[in-house]
Amino acid sequence: MTNDKDQPRAAAPRGWREATQAALYGPHGFYRRPEGPAAHFRTSVHASPLYAAAVARLLSRLDAELGHPDEVAFVDMGAGRGELTTAVLAALPADVAPRVRAYAVELAERPDGLDPRIEWCAAPPTGVTGLLFANEWLDNVPLDVAEVAADGAPHRMLVRDDGTESPGGPVEGPDADWLARWWPLDPEPGLRAEIGRPRDEAWAAAVATLTRGLAVAVDYAHTRDARPPFGTLTGFREGRETAPVPDGSCDITAHVALDACARDGAALLTQRAALGALGVSGGRPPLALASSDPTAYVRALTRAGEAAELTAPGGLGDFGWLLQPVGVALDALLAD
Repeated sequence: MTNDKDQPRAAAPRGWREATQAALYGPHGFYRRPEGPAAHFRTSVHASPLYAAAVARLLSRLDAELGHPDEVAFVDMGAGRGELTTAVLAALPADVAPRVRAYAVELAERPDGLDPRIEWCAAPPTGVTGLLFANEWLDNVPLDVAEVAADGAPHRMLVRDDGTESPGGPVEGPDADWLARWWPLDPEPGLRAEIGRPRDEAWAAAVATLTRGLAVAVDYAHTRDARPPFGTLTGFREGRETAPVPDGSCDITAHVALDACARDGAALLTQRAALGALGVSGGRPPLALASSDPTAYVRALTRAGEAAELTAPGGLGDFGWLLQPVGVALDALLAD
């Protein structure tokens, strides 16, 4: 006979923000696993080297706009296992690469064999000049979820480690103010929203680390005039979308209200437009090349296919790019 006292006690329900923080970044959290995020989902970084080449081109243009300083920073927020940083360094032109100081910002341990030029850190460096790039970082900044209850008011949702939800108290204070401004909910029970205030604050803190330069956030996104009525909270495990269970077994993510993160002078673009301005085109190579240089034609065709995936409507091309300049002009950085 088993004594009830010997059974493990189920964790009390808590807000999604607290539960996600523990599930993703706790001592045994999803993002501390040795296999890295690439084992569970595919981003633009993994889709094609054209993506890193475009980021390197942006960094080179920024370097010119900054007047070719003795040192220019590349800060990779949520660096995974350093894939983007490594590829950007490899793609930089010879006159820029020696002056770039690269930082990979990630809570997991530094991977073995990483390029020694890359500084591995748990937080972004402060007081730097250069490019801060956050590819699918903000969607993993934990946030709370609100749902309209029978009383017509948004209530904070609580969750157990097995993913079971229950309603908590009404949303109040700064979170209520954020909802009213950025994601107002009609008084219809069941409507949901993700309270993006922690992401606004995380992005503002990241931008503040730059003395001069450009901060870019790339993510699944939506704007105030097209918020999804039931939210976007979901999970990913081993390449497949799954229920968002905050037990450390899967990624937990939600699309980003990038318009709420933006500050004065920022630009919001689709990835299709941003990569187009950085020279990434999905156009097919001329057929004549197949006769004159078949090998070059195959290479060009491969690049075109990869570019098409990165810029595809309804896919990666619809990702949002938030470009926040700090003491520089955006026009020169986006002119192809």
